[in-house]
Amino acid sequence: MDSAEIHTGWIIRNYTEQNKIVDFNTLNYQQRRFEVNKLRKLEILRLQKSPSHQKLLKQVKKNYKHTDPYIHLSFDERKQFVMDLVKQIGSWSFARLFAECIDKVHFDPVRCKKSIDEQAFEQIISRFEQYLKIIDTQTETKNFGLIVHDNNETVAKRHTDLMKLFHTKGTLFTSITNIIETPFFVNSALTSMIQVADICAFAIRRYLENNEDCLFKEIFKRADRNKNKTVVGVRHFTSTECKCLICSSHRAT
Repeated sequence: MDSAEIHTGWIIRNYTEQNKIVDFNTLNYQQRRFEVNKLRKLEILRLQKSPSHQKLLKQVKKNYKHTDPYIHLSFDERKQFVMDLVKQIGSWSFARLFAECIDKVHFDPVRCKKSIDEQAFEQIISRFEQYLKIIDTQTETKNFGLIVHDNNETVAKRHTDLMKLFHTKGTLFTSITNIIETPFFVNSALTSMIQVADICAFAIRRYLENNEDCLFKEIFKRADRNKNKTVVGVRHFTSTECKCLICSSHRAT
């Protein structure tokens, strides 16, 4: 499906139905879709017959809906697809990656006087603003930036209000003069660059939580760095003893 949303978390999953289909990899895409959908319909019918399975049925339907665009691809094909995407992202010399990764164990909301969400948002805004100001010194015209945000109703108003406050009083680290407006909230299914951001977030999380670096190493090439090649765009808020690639690159000179 050419118009399908690229949602990495749903793509790189083990679709149990594929494991039950004999010689799945030898079938063409149309046959694969037919066989997977047949098993999924049977599973839904089975769950519908039991009142005690209604909660599970709701979750199963959600899983089926989000993975449907990819069921014609084998697990290896889906992994290779995501790998091809991150390699493409890693090759974008014009792109810069900004990310804040917070370990909840080491975050004290009382001391910081803000939630994890607010801390992360302020950090991202501050680094993007600083990047734009640095670019200003290298060009003859002033550079402006926009924040484009996945449309999440639970955070839309909060982040809009925060951005208004940053425009008025600045963040803890910088005044805001180059980022214009409040965030623009868009449907990720219709916006490819939001989907690219999702891939980057997925790769970073899998690296920090599971030590999986095959995707991470590609997108980390795009982390914003200063003139000394120290990573300043991506930070891992955790123990000072952390030796992950983000922390070691952040401390580098």
